[in-house]
Amino acid sequence: MNVLVVGANGQVGKLLVDLLRDSQEHTVKAMVRKEEQAEVFKKMEIEAAVACLEQSVEDIAQAARGCNAVIFTAGSGRNTGYDKTLLIDLDGAVKTIEAAEKAGIKRFIMVSAIQAHRRENWHEKMLPYYAAKYYADKMLEQSELTYTIIRPGGLSSEPGTGLITAASDIRSGKISREDVAKTIIHSLTEENTYYQSFDLVSGEVPIEKALKLL
Repeated sequence: MNVLVVGANGQVGKLLVDLLRDSQEHTVKAMVRKEEQAEVFKKMEIEAAVACLEQSVEDIAQAARGCNAVIFTAGSGRNTGYDKTLLIDLDGAVKTIEAAEKAGIKRFIMVSAIQAHRRENWHEKMLPYYAAKYYADKMLEQSELTYTIIRPGGLSSEPGTGLITAASDIRSGKISREDVAKTIIHSLTEENTYYQSFDLVSGEVPIEKALKLL
């Protein structure tokens, strides 16, 4: 697959780009919002496209041309207000879904947040963020795309173990960004993840096996 990584300059996004670049199965295009970010990827001989999630669906669709899968791992970040949470984590995600459809792309992986599907378990200090994730996920589920929604727990920068727990309902837990990225890559072609949504934390089962057990 030729995979568009939306949010390629983020911490998970950079790991994804590296894994896809080194993959024997896939190629990668990094979507970023600034030209200087794109230049960094191009110097590493990685294809890059500049598009902002606050721009039009057509702009995002243009960035996705030539790809046949999209991974959405963008986020407004901790240092922005709730206005950006709405515009990036919700509307930006929905625009990307619409852009994938417009570009004729079927495969779509959404990086969400643990327990985003259960309002009663949303973290009190992050309610707007969880609401954005909840409704973006709902829009993806109602689309015509072959989707997978991955809801990782608290993210760490520790080296990955390659061992996870993946299930439809996990109340809490943590996971390394590296293991999240590896799980996303495995999910791209693992048909058992198609039309599936699941929470993801560190565990004791190898990634490939855990996905087949969903």
